[in-house]
Amino acid sequence: MIEFKSEEQSQLQLVEREDVDDEEELFEAIDKLISQGINAGDVKKLQDAGIYTCNGLMMHTKKSLTGIKGLSEAKVDKICEAAEKIVNFGYITGSDVLLRRKSVVRITTGSQALDELLGGGIETLSITEAFGEFRSGKTQLAHTLCVSTQLPLSMRGGNGKVAYIDTEGTFRPDRIVPIAERFGLDAGAVLDNIIYARAYTYEHQYNLLLGLAAKMSEEPFRLLIVDSVIALFRVDFTGRGELAERQQKLAQMLSRLTKIAEEFNVAVYMTNQVIADPGGGVFISDPKKPAGGHVLAHAATIRLMFRKGKGEQRICKVFDAPNLPENEAVFQITPGGISDVKD
Repeated sequence: MIEFKSEEQSQLQLVEREDVDDEEELFEAIDKLISQGINAGDVKKLQDAGIYTCNGLMMHTKKSLTGIKGLSEAKVDKICEAAEKIVNFGYITGSDVLLRRKSVVRITTGSQALDELLGGGIETLSITEAFGEFRSGKTQLAHTLCVSTQLPLSMRGGNGKVAYIDTEGTFRPDRIVPIAERFGLDAGAVLDNIIYARAYTYEHQYNLLLGLAAKMSEEPFRLLIVDSVIALFRVDFTGRGELAERQQKLAQMLSRLTKIAEEFNVAVYMTNQVIADPGGGVFISDPKKPAGGHVLAHAATIRLMFRKGKGEQRICKVFDAPNLPENEAVFQITPGGISDVKD
């Protein structure tokens, strides 16, 4: 994982996953199927299809598994039976769920007011969606999280790496440097711990998610950023005639994000655009609603609405969350990222 050494300059050093003894494994590697009598060649086929853990395997339907070249229905049945012996995907008690929730890591946003609003920060095992107009602070929060995720747990960080999928070309590595300096980290080491990909089509975006499983099964990732989740779908699908297909493809992508969050205990932070809402009502001066419809609304665990305030101030409102009250927090954008408003 990530260690800190108190030297003249703060250094960030990665320790390989194998070296961490005290961390209980959150997932079972797909290689364990071999000990259950599954052919090594078949395991390799699963890995080529982006399935690297038994937990991830159990999140696929048998129909999708038989679509993998070289796997017959009989083989898939045998593989699923073997995986069920390794991973318990049946009923567990509420106490067990509470125990599992203790593995949730809350990553600081850089603003204490925003952290308090979110119950401690952006949490793992769930999808946090931020929507709002341009210049409302969504991407600025993404850049701040790129750094704060790499802080040790004692400093309310995530003690892990970051994956960043950029669909709008808004990632700026030079923006990371002053944020890293604010948190007392070495900017070069911070940038080395961020893996970045620029997506140009919705299919490219989905394939990048499939390729992440291999990296996350080998290295300690704690955050996945998708900025923005909807942009390419709005470009690649046009008109009402393609709306049903667009929503189905969007649902598949969001399902994949949910599985990544739960399979590898990572926080998924995705930004979303807004659309004009003509039926918003006469009492609302500027009616807008998040893009993506009900499909996106149901997929996100926590939905945050961002809007501009005075100057560099921004307001974040909890729009929907299973465990947070509907409330607001004010923060500001500084050269060192998201921070509290100074009186």
